Formats: sequence, structure tokens, C-alpha cells
Amino acid sequence: MTDNVLDWLLEKENPSVRYFTLKYLLDHSEEDRDVQSARRAIMRSEPVKKILAAQDDEGFWAKPGWGYSPKYRATDWQILFLAELGADTRNRQVKRGCEYFLEHAQAQHGGFSALGGFSAIANAMRGAVHCLNGNMIWSLQALGYTDDDRLRRAVEWLAGSITGEDFKWWYASTVSGPNFACGVNAKQPCAWGAVKSLRALAALPKGMRSPRVEAATRMAAEFLLSRDLAKADYPYYKRVSSEWFKFGFPLSYTSDVLEALLALSEAGYSDHPRLTNAIEWALSKRDADGRWRLRHSLNGKMWADIEAKGKPSKWVTLRAWRVLKAVHVSA
Repeated sequence: MTDNVLDWLLEKENPSVRYFTLKYLLDHSEEDRDVQSARRAIMRSEPVKKILAAQDDEGFWAKPGWGYSPKYRATDWQILFLAELGADTRNRQVKRGCEYFLEHAQAQHGGFSALGGFSAIANAMRGAVHCLNGNMIWSLQALGYTDDDRLRRAVEWLAGSITGEDFKWWYASTVSGPNFACGVNAKQPCAWGAVKSLRALAALPKGMRSPRVEAATRMAAEFLLSRDLAKADYPYYKRVSSEWFKFGFPLSYTSDVLEALLALSEAGYSDHPRLTNAIEWALSKRDADGRWRLRHSLNGKMWADIEAKGKPSKWVTLRAWRVLKAVHVSA
């Protein structure tokens, strides 16, 4: 990485990127003065302020209930976006939002449902898909809920739904099942669900890595490594999705090559030869200044826009360099 690119990522106008650059690229500890300063500045940043300003006093966003709809403005999505931005769970509003989600979106089986939790039991057994659970388990960990029993139940449900072990809640139409089968994907295995699940499971501390979790982590990695990620020709109900090749931030239920590479690296597969083509392809997408552009954007759909589509992206560049560092590539 050139000094110009590093200095760009460390600019104070984007404290979230600055924070993650210090932490993940420069290996500064959480106690480092610059890291703590950046973390405090995140809560004053425009995206975080706009998200929190849109929150209802009860803790939800957009409308009360389980929080999946409307997409990108309801509760589930704000928890994901706040985690991606590095928000501090000690903030009263962030904590209130997490608590509201946990109270309304967790189904009887332990997983998180897009159709309601205990308050809507008839639908709660349905709507528990791998992408949602992977996103929310990862987000709640990032926001300080790793030791919460509700999160532990969700982790065990996710792992069991992947392996099929003691898995009772399988509805082919709307609930993810063993080996990443998904009704939304015409009952075929869903690679987006595998990426989100792998990212969440790989982030778990050792004490939460039960044999079921370890097995599910391996299954997610093996499924993603079963194809050439540079082609991403995973089963898809229409065709190979072009979303894989449009680097974006934030991502939602979709994924891209960079996110998949980072998830595999964090799960311990950074040296796997099946990643070579995807790494080379990702490198080829740098511009002349050594930066990556934003090709996929949710701007206009969220409470706060983040970066400009088609322009050099600090978020995408940060993720790309995290991948390159993990796979020991100097570019």
C-alpha cells in the first residue's frame, strides 16, 4: 500500500474507516489513543447521527415489529449498518435498538426471523434464512452481545440449520435448511447465505465454538471453495448473479467477491489455492491510484447515504487491503 492510499484511509472525515484501518491494517490496539479517538468520532459521524435520529423512542426504526421490512430502513438493517460503521453499543440508542430487535425477531427455535419472533409465532418458524441470521449474529457480536444467551441460542440454531443436526424447523418455502438450502433460491444452496454465516461463525470466540459450530463453519467454507470464486457460479435461481462482481458497502443480504474472500480468510482459509484466481481478479479492479471503486450502493434506500457510486471507495479499498493482508499479498 502506498503512503497516499494509507493517508487517504486515515483521513478524519471518515472516522469509521480510520478506526478500522488503525485496528486491522496497522494492528493498533483498542486502547491506543488514536483508536479511541476515532471510535468516539464515529458516534458523531453523519451516517450514525442520521440513523439514530430516525429511531423511534421505543427502539425500532420505520415501524414496530420484527424489523425486516421496509428493506434498508427497518430495525434489522439499522443494527447491521451500525455494526458495519463501528458504532459503540454503550450508546443508549444503539443498545435500545439491539434490545428491541432481540425481543421481536427471535423465533422459538432460537433463530432470527424476517417474519416475526415470539409475538408472531405462526410466522416465526418461517422466514429464518441464513443470510439474515449470519448478518445479525455478526452484528450483535460487533455491538457487544457475544455473551448474551439470546445470541448463543441464535448461533446454535444457525449451526444446526446448516449441518441438519437436530434440525426440526425446516420449511422449504421460506426457511433455510441443511447445506444452505434456501426456499428463496428455489430450494438450492445459497452462497450468499454461506458467506454471511461463515463471517458470523468465524468471529465467534473459542468458548462458543461447539462441535456443531465447528462443523457448520467447515461446511460453509467447503461450499464456497467448491467453486471458483472468480466466477462465482454458485447455484442461483436465475443465473450467475452479477452482484458478486460489484464491490459495495454496505452490503445487505447479497455478497461480493471481496466479502467472501475476507470471510474465508478470517475462517482460516487464507492460503487455500482456490482463492488465487479471485485474488488476482480483485487486484485487477484497482484504479491507477491503487484504490477500488464503489460499484454497488444502497444510497437513496437507507436513512443515510454512504459514499458515491462509481467513485473511489474508502470502504471497498479498506476491505480489499484487509483481504490482501490476510492472504499475505503485497501489491
